[in-house]
Amino acid sequence: MNLDIHDAVVMAVILASLGAVISAWRAIRSIRKSRNATYYRIRYRLVSNGWWTMVVAAALVLLAILIGILAEPITYRYFSPSPTNTYTQTISPTPTITLTPTITETPTVTLTPAKSYTPTLTSTPFLPDAIEVQFSTTVTPNPGAVFSQLTFSRSTAKFKAINPQTNFQNPVQKIFITYSYDGMSNGVQWTMLWYRDGELLKYDTSPWSGGTGGYGMYELDLPAEEWVPGTYQVIFFVGVDWKVVGEFRVTGEPPTATPTPLPSQTPTITKTPFPSFTPRSSDTKWPTATR
Repeated sequence: MNLDIHDAVVMAVILASLGAVISAWRAIRSIRKSRNATYYRIRYRLVSNGWWTMVVAAALVLLAILIGILAEPITYRYFSPSPTNTYTQTISPTPTITLTPTITETPTVTLTPAKSYTPTLTSTPFLPDAIEVQFSTTVTPNPGAVFSQLTFSRSTAKFKAINPQTNFQNPVQKIFITYSYDGMSNGVQWTMLWYRDGELLKYDTSPWSGGTGGYGMYELDLPAEEWVPGTYQVIFFVGVDWKVVGEFRVTGEPPTATPTPLPSQTPTITKTPFPSFTPRSSDTKWPTATR
């Protein structure tokens, strides 16, 4: 282990400081011990030793300060410091960023109609204006009205879903929605929107008549051939505020609609009677001369 002059000075300061701390501790201990001494000589000797030890502690503190301040300059007067290698940092070139031109597409203007009668579902559900104008009640909705999560199933019993699921395999005829609710008010406008892959399939809006709270059920009905594979979403609104969104998927190809044949008709032959002969009118005799 190689120690230079600076390290030696630091070590000397540490040792002197440590000696000062030990001496001060022993001085205080000796003075405290004198309080319990019965004889005067013993008490005097303990107090005297304690104060002298305190003087030694103060001297060590002073020595540590002097070593820290004067030791290195005095030492370097007699011992020249050995030169140390100076490391010259090499400047590394800073890479420059090469700008790669990108093609900026010219934006196209898309005309948005004021009212959309086939609205698409966005991340934030909204009530289309075309449906809102059909509201038939002015009852103010309760902002505290809540709906549970929508549950989808093929059958129900007492407003409870039987085997609820979110993935239905064709063929499908009907899907039932079951839910619970609270804080509703009779007469408030309630609306259900039904989407398939973002396209509105059906909707229902009417004044609420189910009471304040309880359980509810709604039936999603389509012809079997119209249950095409995709993601179906159902949204409940109270007034213009949406309350709950439910989602399920339909997989597999739906059955093909079978055309109903028309009843065959056997043409009937209508006999047309031949025209009847109209008898010719009788000949009118020429008048005879009167004699």
